[in-house]
Amino acid sequence: MTATLPDQRSTGQGRDGFAQMLLGEWTKLRSVPRWGLTLLAAVLLTILIALLTATGSSSSSDGGGGESGSAPADYLDEGYFVFKPLPGDGSITARVVSQDDSGEWAKAGVMIRQGATPGSSYAAIMVTPGNGVRLQADYEKDDVAGSPGTAPRWLRLTRSGESITGYESADGSNWAEVGKVRLAGLGATAEAGMFVASPNRLRIERQFGGESISAVPSPGRAVFDNAGTTPDQASIPWQERNRSILPEEGSSTEENGLFTITGSGDVAPFEFGDDIAKMTLSGVLAGLMAIVALGVLSITSEYKRGMIRSTLTAGPRRGRVLAAKAVVLGGATFAAGLVASFGAFLLAQPILESNGFEASSLSDWPVLRAIIGTAALVALVAVLSLAVGVILRHSAAAITAVVLLLFVPQILGSGLPLSAALWLGRVTPAAGFSIQQTVEQYDTAIGPWAGLGVLCAYVAAALAAAYWLLRRRDA
Repeated sequence: MTATLPDQRSTGQGRDGFAQMLLGEWTKLRSVPRWGLTLLAAVLLTILIALLTATGSSSSSDGGGGESGSAPADYLDEGYFVFKPLPGDGSITARVVSQDDSGEWAKAGVMIRQGATPGSSYAAIMVTPGNGVRLQADYEKDDVAGSPGTAPRWLRLTRSGESITGYESADGSNWAEVGKVRLAGLGATAEAGMFVASPNRLRIERQFGGESISAVPSPGRAVFDNAGTTPDQASIPWQERNRSILPEEGSSTEENGLFTITGSGDVAPFEFGDDIAKMTLSGVLAGLMAIVALGVLSITSEYKRGMIRSTLTAGPRRGRVLAAKAVVLGGATFAAGLVASFGAFLLAQPILESNGFEASSLSDWPVLRAIIGTAALVALVAVLSLAVGVILRHSAAAITAVVLLLFVPQILGSGLPLSAALWLGRVTPAAGFSIQQTVEQYDTAIGPWAGLGVLCAYVAAALAAAYWLLRRRDA
């Protein structure tokens, strides 16, 4: 007589079995005092380092420039602007006859902006020596690319309500639309005219333990003709605004409708400002050392004591055992990461404000994303450490491997040329730290979610390798 075993899929024992595995792994984690102390140490280290960093920091933001003051800390609003009022809907058109090559991002074009206040909303279409025609707006890093051509080039901006459309033409007759932007809150009367800007020439010297950045003004010069607005404002004289980095280097002359304009500085995001939220989360580097140790030792200690045999006997489906360990460890470290991140942010913020920094708010999505993302980073590092522990089965070797993967790229990056440092920041697990950034800077290697995705890929690959080895090796 043959006995028939019940089908787990029909009885639900598969689900119950995994739930029991989760409960068992959670019991292991919370019943070992040193694991709880390790999580507590990670939280305290994160907060302590954040407080020490905040105490020793001073604001370095220096956005804006020129004679009228500075734009908001995260922006530059410089260069030379020749303009007329534009009442209501209309357009500004001009031809850039020639442009000096003062840098690949030197800008010469036409602009519509809200007003004279530094940091005012604007849209601009321009030619550049190294990046062709570009449509930019409101100090955003992203822009719309037009043709790759340089001067001479006809340019036009057309306003319809809050919508601004940029056009370019090689001959002034056949126009191609480059793109559209929206300037929220654009007033009834705007300013429309020609502008020239030329970013500083930067020299960045990197060495282990420090970085030196020097900037040299690089005035740009361009010649315009056929400048005019619709509706026609011929009876209104052109006005000038000089916000060049060195005002004496800015100038504008006009002769028989031919304008020669010189200006320095940039109209763009300020890529050397302070990322306040990221500063408050800097302590996670220290806290992760404890998390790496927890992730590795939670599995290698079972191998060392022979407990892994009991674990695999109770759950012979080894993939589910690994999944249960990863879920429990990831969940516990995510919770600890949330406590550490929120605690570091809330406690370090008042200190940074007293040191001259602008406050960040949890109501800002990038800030909240950075805090919650840091907790996700902690959980992913814990699971990565677990997987590497399964692969190597040796505590010291596994901890060393994870530390090298996470921290060495950052240490090396501080001493390598910027291009090499950016490459490391994109292709190594250290890319996961980009989830903490809330301000795009000159040395930003990868976007927040893309960087976290790179770390996720490493975690998935490590788990797959751990699963394959766990199935094929003796306990």
